[in-house]
Amino acid sequence: MCAEGERVAEGDARLVLRSTRVVTPEGTRPASVAVTDGRIAAVLPYGSGDGDGPGVRVEDVGDDVVLPGLVDTHVHVNAPGRTAWEGFWSATRAAAAGGVTTLVDMPLNSLPPTTTVAALRTKRSAARPEAHIDTGFWGGAVPDNAAELRALHEAGVFGFKCFLSPSGVEEFPALGPDDLARSMAEIAGFGGLLIVHAEEPGHLTPQQPSGRYADFLASRPREAEHSAIGRVIALARRFGSRAHILHLSSCGALPAIAAAKADGVRISVETCPHFLALTAEEVPDGATEFKCCPPIREAANRDALWAGLADGTIDCVVSDHSPCTPDLKTPDFASAWGGVSSLQLGLPVIWTEARRRGHSLDDVARWMSRGPARLAGLTHKGAIAVGYDADFAVLAPDETFTVDPARLHHRNPVTAYAGRTLYGVVRSTWLRGERIAVGGEPGAPTGRLIERNG
Repeated sequence: MCAEGERVAEGDARLVLRSTRVVTPEGTRPASVAVTDGRIAAVLPYGSGDGDGPGVRVEDVGDDVVLPGLVDTHVHVNAPGRTAWEGFWSATRAAAAGGVTTLVDMPLNSLPPTTTVAALRTKRSAARPEAHIDTGFWGGAVPDNAAELRALHEAGVFGFKCFLSPSGVEEFPALGPDDLARSMAEIAGFGGLLIVHAEEPGHLTPQQPSGRYADFLASRPREAEHSAIGRVIALARRFGSRAHILHLSSCGALPAIAAAKADGVRISVETCPHFLALTAEEVPDGATEFKCCPPIREAANRDALWAGLADGTIDCVVSDHSPCTPDLKTPDFASAWGGVSSLQLGLPVIWTEARRRGHSLDDVARWMSRGPARLAGLTHKGAIAVGYDADFAVLAPDETFTVDPARLHHRNPVTAYAGRTLYGVVRSTWLRGERIAVGGEPGAPTGRLIERNG
């Protein structure tokens, strides 16, 4: 394998992808990326004659930006069992259209949930013929499956998701305090990762039927997150285990997370595009396409989450794509299904807000590609560097489009971003050196099922 910047031997590169703006770990620069056998063989100066060998295909995208393909480690595909909500075919097509080249599927809302090795096999069988992008799986930690966790780990799941408050589906119950400690100790014993929906049930209040967003927001206060995150930090410190906080909504938890990291606690945290782009003040009453748990909070909270990204307290940005059929998004915030559909839109949503705040596409790549890849231990994903998979998203960053739900590849045309004008048009998406989507239209499914490295 060639070193960074070294020229590949004549004829060795099957593809050379050129741009005046390639986002690498060292920064954005003009470059030619040489690809052999699906891996990046060299990152060379732009126009250096690297495409002169026989059999070399040269693709020059001009001034469009070449980013590492996005890695989304928080996607609810819902298949098998609730495929009417989404499914591997539609979810991975949407991902490919949006510049996502790798996703990791959550262990619930499928039937069965991924809480046993047998259920994992069922999930893989459903995904294998339909995956347009590389697809992996989280396992689930529920009260009665501590004995299954090691076997799931050995079968290649990337870690284990748990809830501390009700999940919304009866087949995936929450962990109580003793269950959480038991699961964390078990997972620490084999060096695994626990990822946590961190809301303390004692701080949640039953919500009466209401179409007012303010009522829903009041039912899930910040203290629910703060208390649950404090409990996770304490157990991670006690057991020396890895723990990850999912979909952080409240900025009030950031000081405790930063302090724990400084103390050497193995804690990480993600947030989501809807918490970084949307605000409670703008949610219309009855607009339950905005409902998610934990909830979208106020504008000042959004600003503080951006500060947490900028200073590195927040490790990554992932979608928490959690779709459903339109009938489940009733105008009543108490009964409507909670989840924001955004898998295809994450890159332009984040870029639109990031550019307004003075951030660069280097930052976006770190948050949405390198960070999630590191979380999942995907050592060959998330960067345009020698030896990495040749996964790319080609973006026209200064072009805009208006979100039309009917044009998205999600199975159901429901999204909180309908009608929004966003910056960043994904021109094409590449998986291991092959173009898998052009102009928002994916091709045939060529994704692989992936497992934890090591």
